[in-house]
Amino acid sequence: MTSSQVDQLRDGNEAARAEDSEDGEGYQRGLGSRQIQMIAIGGAIGTGLFLGAGKGISKAGPSLILAYAIAGVVIFLIMRALGELLMYRPVSGSFSEYAREFIGPFAGFVTGWTYWLFWVVTGITEVTAAAAYMTYWFDIPQWVSALIFTFVLYAANLISVKLFGELEFWFSMVKVTAIVGMILICAGILTIGFSDAGKTASVSHLWNDGGFFPHGVGSTLMTLQMVMFAFLAVELVGVTAGESKDPKKVLPKAINTVPWRIAVFYVGALIMILSVVPWTNFHPGVSPFVAAFRKMGLAAGAGIVNFVVLTAALSSCNSGMYSTGRMLRDLALNSQGPKFFTKLTRSGTPLAGTTFSAALMLVGVWINYQWPGKAFDYVVSFATISGMWAWIVILVCQIRYRAKANRGELPQSEFRAPGAPYTSVFALLFIFMVIVLMGIDKDARVSLYCAPLWGAILGVSYWVLRRRNPEAAAFRKR
Repeated sequence: MTSSQVDQLRDGNEAARAEDSEDGEGYQRGLGSRQIQMIAIGGAIGTGLFLGAGKGISKAGPSLILAYAIAGVVIFLIMRALGELLMYRPVSGSFSEYAREFIGPFAGFVTGWTYWLFWVVTGITEVTAAAAYMTYWFDIPQWVSALIFTFVLYAANLISVKLFGELEFWFSMVKVTAIVGMILICAGILTIGFSDAGKTASVSHLWNDGGFFPHGVGSTLMTLQMVMFAFLAVELVGVTAGESKDPKKVLPKAINTVPWRIAVFYVGALIMILSVVPWTNFHPGVSPFVAAFRKMGLAAGAGIVNFVVLTAALSSCNSGMYSTGRMLRDLALNSQGPKFFTKLTRSGTPLAGTTFSAALMLVGVWINYQWPGKAFDYVVSFATISGMWAWIVILVCQIRYRAKANRGELPQSEFRAPGAPYTSVFALLFIFMVIVLMGIDKDARVSLYCAPLWGAILGVSYWVLRRRNPEAAAFRKR
């Protein structure tokens, strides 16, 4: 082979690699604007609102609205930081890949495996919850429903990324329709006064029943960890970057809708509900939506909410199936995970990673049924801190990227985070404050117990991996 032929072959290989990168590292760009928008919306709406808000209202009263608003601002700053990184380099590994580039290989290793565990644990809890919700209508064993749900979502994720997107679109549509419907009904009660609730409904409920801070500002602060938990998975839109049809157009649009989504679906919904039903009527473990439906005299309210939370649980499990396979493949491509996780199906879905994660979810469901004790609760609680770890990594990477871009070492992103790096530093400090509050709250500090153990496991694993395969400690920009 002549030198010119060698050069041509090298140029051809480089072109092929570039083309592969443009196509999402072997993935198919099957997610359109409509699906990305709904994935972004669905990530911000979950059981934390439909079920968990009742506990928050009982602790903080109407001031929970302010807690959601402040946390929403921080979430928007996190998403804009992620958006800046995505426009610099839209890759399937997302924040794990950025951690590897801007912090170091070990940070990428920790982030990838932690985010994978986060979604496996979340998938276990959500499919278990979905099976429990089914017993509201059908007298069937929970394990049967859990098995069916897991296999259906697993199959959908293997068929194509487009089918995943369609499922997520309709799951999100159900949640959005429920909230918008509740807001419109409450607005009608406040203005027209129909139903029994119309006799007592008033915006003054927000400050008349003990004031806006009925239990003090301290109690409101203590709900922040609960509020932030409700927003976990909003960053999922970043994982879709490698499979979006037009990421540089679609992703910024989806991220910029975060403020109005939070304003409408959280702040707006709570303002309406607490204006129709005084906050003193809410109790932990009771959905605020169910309580509002009862006050309105709608007997079908409990069934409606049960259907919505079933949808929310399946949506979360569907997202878990999707993201775990991508994270395992990203780790494998960087020599930080088993090589067989790199395999894709003909439709461009990560077969081995998704199968392995789905199998663990089934095992976890079985363990949950057999031994529903404290040990399992500790692992589930770990989801909160592991989810926030991803946010911390996003912010740190954005700060370091911006510094390099300002020095001319990297190209400037087309979608710059406003006010960065100062806004990113503010968001970091807010997250650290929430972690401190979790340590103070005896009910929430369990989330912190497993973090040191998991960190030690990852540290030892990385040390062994690096000794056996030095490539694991090398960053290769893809």
